[in-house]
Amino acid sequence: MAVPTPHGVPDRPTAPQFPPELAKVLRADLAAVADEVEEEVRRQVPEYARPADGTYRQNLRSGVVQALTLFVDHIADPRDDGGAIAATYYELGRGEALEGRSLDALQSALRVGGMRAWRRMGQTAEELGLDSTVVAVLGELAFRTVHEVAQAAASGYAEAQLRSSDELERRRKRLLELLLEDGPVAPAAVQDLAHGARWPVPRTVAVVALAAAPDRREEDRPLAAAGALVDMGSRPPRMLVPDPDGSGGIGGRAFTLALRGRPAAIGPTVAVTEAAQSLRLATRALGLMGRGVLPRQGVVRCDEHLSTLLLHGDEPLLERLRARALAPLDTVSAGQRERLAETLLAWLLSGSNVPDVAVRLHIHPQTVRYRLRQLEKLFGDALHDPATRLDLILALRAESLHTPQN
Repeated sequence: MAVPTPHGVPDRPTAPQFPPELAKVLRADLAAVADEVEEEVRRQVPEYARPADGTYRQNLRSGVVQALTLFVDHIADPRDDGGAIAATYYELGRGEALEGRSLDALQSALRVGGMRAWRRMGQTAEELGLDSTVVAVLGELAFRTVHEVAQAAASGYAEAQLRSSDELERRRKRLLELLLEDGPVAPAAVQDLAHGARWPVPRTVAVVALAAAPDRREEDRPLAAAGALVDMGSRPPRMLVPDPDGSGGIGGRAFTLALRGRPAAIGPTVAVTEAAQSLRLATRALGLMGRGVLPRQGVVRCDEHLSTLLLHGDEPLLERLRARALAPLDTVSAGQRERLAETLLAWLLSGSNVPDVAVRLHIHPQTVRYRLRQLEKLFGDALHDPATRLDLILALRAESLHTPQN
């Protein structure tokens, strides 16, 4: 936030030298003027109307004295650039930004304080019998002094905002890392980091794992999601969304549009300290999307595919189950295997009801019976053993998922 140079304010005084005694008189009166300025600022600027003690009062008093000193130093030596005092106001501006306050209050205080100081010092100048031309230049100098300190404060404020934004991003990234790391997460640690990151801790969260952007230019552009913690640099990119089931969560069309066609997997809604579980499932689902086990495009919600995620939670174990349970099908051709496996899964899921199987597979009931006779020859009595039937359902379900989905 820059303070523009007021129209008509010269960079340096162009009037005659001030009488030597003027700076001496004003400096001697500086404490009394500071009292008046401080009181006026506290009266007119609500943000500074705080209890009359404490650090805030000290900072206000110091700022007033520094500005008045700069004004008097300019009178004593117009060549003095007031670098040290400008640095003080630079720090004041930084402080306002770091405290999350607007710069408006500080600038209002400078205007109010500048007017009050000028009235008091202008009276002193008149009492000394100074020429009207000199008094006019004195007013010009007062105007320039206010501008200088305001400009220094604005520069400090702008610099702190930039650094604060970067620091905020770092804190939020650290918070996200804490929430998503393996192992137990201490609620107190979450609260501490969330406070520093200015992130209200929600009751529930969900983690979204994102596929590579279809357009490389979109790869590192954060997605719009209110209050989300985003890490586009991780692989896969991920975002933690607070209160995902609420009105501003990830259930609406707005979130899908924000993805810009990017495939994504949404982990289940969990307590904030269990976010790592949501990430784990979202990452697994995204991997299955890439393999075609789950739909490759669009948004996949883990809660709608829990059985598939469970089956693929241990791939080597799943493959061992498939190989053992479906070993009898290894003796037939690939085409026949697919038809028999499809029929057997439908038969098991329908409670051994042939007409239901026929409707589900869009084939004649007699065809179903023919295939079941073949399956009886291959599997024997195992088809009627409850434990074996469960293994067969899991293995056949995994077999069906090996056919890529669009």
